[in-house]
Amino acid sequence: MSKGEQTRASVVAQSFELATVLGLNGLSIGALAEHTGMSKSGLFAHFGSKEALQIAVVEAAEEKFIETVVKPSHASPRGVARLRKMFDCKMAWDKAFPGGCIFAASAAEYDDRPGLVRDRLVESQRKWHDTLVAMARSAVKTGEFPPDFDCGQFAHDLVSILLGYGHAHRLMRDPQAEARARAAFDRLIKTSRTP
Repeated sequence: MSKGEQTRASVVAQSFELATVLGLNGLSIGALAEHTGMSKSGLFAHFGSKEALQIAVVEAAEEKFIETVVKPSHASPRGVARLRKMFDCKMAWDKAFPGGCIFAASAAEYDDRPGLVRDRLVESQRKWHDTLVAMARSAVKTGEFPPDFDCGQFAHDLVSILLGYGHAHRLMRDPQAEARARAAFDRLIKTSRTP
């Protein structure tokens, strides 16, 4: 890796940390220059625009998410065990950053804002949804979920539980947030199982 690539990777990592607190929209070349001690022109040379910086952060967040949530889940046996591991990893992800899950925060920032940053966020969240659908299908293949199971609905319900947890934990500061999310997940698994 060249020195320029190392610098860019370091800047993206620091930008990711800032974005978990400030949000993607709060991430600017100026704020990043102050945080990193680099000049605005030096940062601009690496990214060219605020939008390019934001997209680089989304891509770095997606890579980190795959490494800390998706890959560890795939180390568990297919089916419900894998879904449980994924749920545990996702809960840990949500607690790992000062501002919570960057994807949930960014979704609120960009849901009505067209453009390349929103497009990249949507792409990453579609991949996440597809991963959950595939994990649910693996539970169908193991016989834990019925053959006619609606895996898309399962993924929707699971994302809803996780978003509800983020809301209760981050905004409402509900001390029962995690226990309630885990209870909701257990109910979802129980009602999904093959009779």
